[in-house]
This record gives sequence, C-alpha cells and structure tokens, in this order.
Amino acid sequence: MFCEKAIEIIRELHRMGDGQLPAFNEDGIRQVLEEMKALYEQNQSDVNEAKSEGKSELIPTIKFRHCCLLRNQRCVTAYLYDRLLRIRALRWEYGSVLPTNIRFHMCAEELEWFNQYKKSLATFMRSLGGEEGLDITQDMKPPKSLYIEVRCLKDHGEFEIDDGTIILLKKNSQHFLPRWKCEQLIRQGVLEHIMS
Repeated sequence: MFCEKAIEIIRELHRMGDGQLPAFNEDGIRQVLEEMKALYEQNQSDVNEAKSEGKSELIPTIKFRHCCLLRNQRCVTAYLYDRLLRIRALRWEYGSVLPTNIRFHMCAEELEWFNQYKKSLATFMRSLGGEEGLDITQDMKPPKSLYIEVRCLKDHGEFEIDDGTIILLKKNSQHFLPRWKCEQLIRQGVLEHIMS
C-alpha cells in the first residue's frame, strides 16, 4: 500500500516521549525514498503515454500517485524536522556535550547539524553581555536560591568557582555551591541536586 512506510516512521517518532531521541531510521527513510522514486518513474511513463497517445483515463492514476508522492515528502520532512527540534532541545538540556547514548542515535548529518548549532549558539552568547558573554542556557527555570547543595555522582576533579576557590569533586562528596556554576554539571550527570 502507498505511504505506509512514511506513516510508520512518523508513528515511531511520536511513540517516543518528548526529550527522547529514537535511533535514526535510515532503513525506513531509504524505503520511503525508493517508493517515491518508483512512483515518480511510473508517473513519468504514464504522463508520456497520456501525452503521446491521448489516454485521458490515466490522469486520475497520475494524480493519485502525485498525491502519494507529496504525502511521502511531507512525512519525511516532518520526520527530519521533528528530529532536529528534539536535537536542538537536547542542546539546551545537556549543554554542548551530549551523552554517548544520545549521540549513538544520531546520524552523521544530525551530528554535523548539532555541532553547527552549538557553534552558532556559542557565537551568539559571546556577543551578549560584554567581554565574558552571557550563558543563556543557564537558569532555564527561575532559581529559588543562589546556592544549592549538591552531591557528586562521579569523580570529576578540580572545580573552580568565581571567588577562586578550588573544590575537589569526588564521588559521594557534598558541596554547597552557586547554582549557576552547577547547572551544567547537573545536566551532564556529574552532580545531583540534593533536595532538603
């Protein structure tokens, strides 16, 4: 049946919740593109036949195939665009370094797009707020307090805060640190916010 594989890749994507990125369905995309190529070639031959021999009974079939082509095109475009929106949201959630399990689900072109987006965002942030720039990915939610208590989930090494104090982040150690300095490490899974 026409357009089934295109609808299947869309359904597969929507089965995953927001913030999750399923593995890129290269096989599904390839099958949809092959179907589109076959539909296009069938239409070309029918159009040539309709023109040369005047077979007007082929026109409804040609229109139907063309509608299938357009539907497949919309489905593939929607699939790719939704994945890009999810990848963009992951940049804001995890920062400039994505976990390997998420990178594993991305194709080479998506990794390239992510790196370009990351560079564009970094350039924009450097252009804001004077010499140091402004990290707009921090404080995604308004903070209740400027300092938070955190527990280190894995050995990270030395960590310097604004006043020059160097803190050694060792597994299971607890610290009272400025929120804005910790948010990136919390997203990366190095620190855990301790709710009291």
